[in-house]
Amino acid sequence: MFDTVLVANRGEIAVRVIRTLRSMGVRSVAVFSDADADARHVREADEAVRIGPAPAAESYLSVERLLEAAARTGAQAVHPGYGFLAENAGFARACEEAGLVFIGPPADAIALMGDKIRAKETVRAAGVPVVPGSSGSGLTDAQLADAAREIGTPVLLKPSAGGGGKGMRLVRDAAVLADEIAAARREARASFGDDTLLVERWIDRPRHIEIQVLADGHGNVVHLGERECSLQRRHQKIIEEAPSVLLDEATRAAMGEAAVQAARSCGYRGAGTVEFIVPGEDPSQYYFMEMNTRLQVEHPVTELVTGLDLVEWQLRVAAGEPLGLAQEDVRLTGHAIEARLCAETVSVKEGARGFLPSGGTVLRLHEPEGDGVRTDSGLSEGSEVGSLYDPMLSKVIAYGPDRATALRRLRAALARTVTLGVQTNAGFLRRLLAHPAVVAGELDTGLVEREVDGLVPTDVPEEVYEAAAAVRLDALRPRGDGWTDPFSVPSGWRTGGEPKPVAFHLRITDPVEHTPRGTHTVTEDRVAVTLDGVRHTFHRAADWLGRDGDAWHVRDHDPVAASLTGAAHAGGDSLTAPMPGTVTVVKVAVGDEVAAGQSLLVVEAMKMEHVISAPHAGTVAELDVAPGTTVAMDQVLAVITPTDDGAKETA
Repeated sequence: MFDTVLVANRGEIAVRVIRTLRSMGVRSVAVFSDADADARHVREADEAVRIGPAPAAESYLSVERLLEAAARTGAQAVHPGYGFLAENAGFARACEEAGLVFIGPPADAIALMGDKIRAKETVRAAGVPVVPGSSGSGLTDAQLADAAREIGTPVLLKPSAGGGGKGMRLVRDAAVLADEIAAARREARASFGDDTLLVERWIDRPRHIEIQVLADGHGNVVHLGERECSLQRRHQKIIEEAPSVLLDEATRAAMGEAAVQAARSCGYRGAGTVEFIVPGEDPSQYYFMEMNTRLQVEHPVTELVTGLDLVEWQLRVAAGEPLGLAQEDVRLTGHAIEARLCAETVSVKEGARGFLPSGGTVLRLHEPEGDGVRTDSGLSEGSEVGSLYDPMLSKVIAYGPDRATALRRLRAALARTVTLGVQTNAGFLRRLLAHPAVVAGELDTGLVEREVDGLVPTDVPEEVYEAAAAVRLDALRPRGDGWTDPFSVPSGWRTGGEPKPVAFHLRITDPVEHTPRGTHTVTEDRVAVTLDGVRHTFHRAADWLGRDGDAWHVRDHDPVAASLTGAAHAGGDSLTAPMPGTVTVVKVAVGDEVAAGQSLLVVEAMKMEHVISAPHAGTVAELDVAPGTTVAMDQVLAVITPTDDGAKETA
């Protein structure tokens, strides 16, 4: 076994790997960019090495700096986690050439399975069923469009390199193929440095089921059962569970054997995952999608139902040990479900901001634990969440003897999750897990998008404004026994008239004037209000309130000041940044005539693109950004002056 392992990653997965290294008595070395100098994974490792500035390209993606860090600290092996360089064959080869053990599969297996086109051809030859789609690599835009028309819409555009749903585009209308192919190439190039695409038939209402495999260097390969990953948004998993309620024992065994054959076909070694698309009406008709040649984000659910530590097995296999585990030794016991906690706004009230990356400083943090609950996290109070890295912050996992128990425990754990200072999707995930279709196990990859309107809040509850006003009222109350200026007492007293109830102007989404009318209890980290006989308790930190996984950033609103500022960009003529990020595409110039709904700009954050469209027909009067401009949330990007008919023609 190794004495020292360098963890070439950050955030929750780095903390997760370090935990197993510690339990095995192996010394851990963390790496960090300038943005992560005080991050949790840095503090928890035995040693940490700075590897460069904040941009990933100059730090976490720098093979040279990672290898130098390993040499400086005497590391014998490198664990890549997931993301960044985990599925980079060049990095695996560079580790080997530097005399380091790459804790993952051989470079040739990474290269083969990382190319989705070659991977499909390889596993098809091994007898594994694959999704119908384009064949051949390096197809032009025209060839991709022709292949899509031949298959027939709807089709799915996918980057040949990489994974995680990035760059994937579902196209139902052949008329928009050109635009969607161009956008998919941009995302693929930005995420993976390779814009090669393939196109596959889209299976309506499919289930996404994956099989975990383990292989050693002695010819042994086993599977550890399946994970159901059908609850997705924008082709990215948000809830995963093991086992799947869809599969019977015969189908589970058949899919497991197919996954084992896929692993054997590429000479696999280590922990890997074979992903299948499965028609919900006939699970026996499953198709290979791809193989992820790394540890998956959702690996904890497999660990909980099998009792195996997958990171430990990665280390043992990389150190040359045989599995010592036959297929008949694998038992699935109980049920486990995982929710991915991401930094993002979740509100239809905020229009375009719904489900966009968020950021900020974690002012108050409470991560759930207890019977059957596990949290894998890279957060701590004071953590800065920016737009440079993936928005996933942590994972909350619940285990129970059956699915109903696991669901109940996970919903309760999400309700106890507090991350004030950064908007997250915890409340949304809790509501999703209570949806009747989810409770019944009637899942498919489109369920979240279909039901999203019923899962996000359309209004801010009155008790939130009551709690915010209570905090402000409490701050105005006299403190101590000394003399009190009567004009500073929040009594509503005024000269020449009856006392007027104190009112506060607050803003969460739209400005609201609120007069406290209930009873309140305010402490340093809590506020409780009683309205109509119901007591509501919130966590609080600075201008943030939180309850049941939801959080609200409450700002004071001065209507007088608002009327005097921002007049030049008032109303719906201005286009502002819906999230902090970088402008990647500018399609117009000052003076251009635009139509309502026309795509004008693209802002990217956390490897996610957001298109900024014209709110109405008009003329580009101002354009304050160019490709490469870094923008803050709410920063004005452009101003569109409506034409005579533009005010009537809206997007």
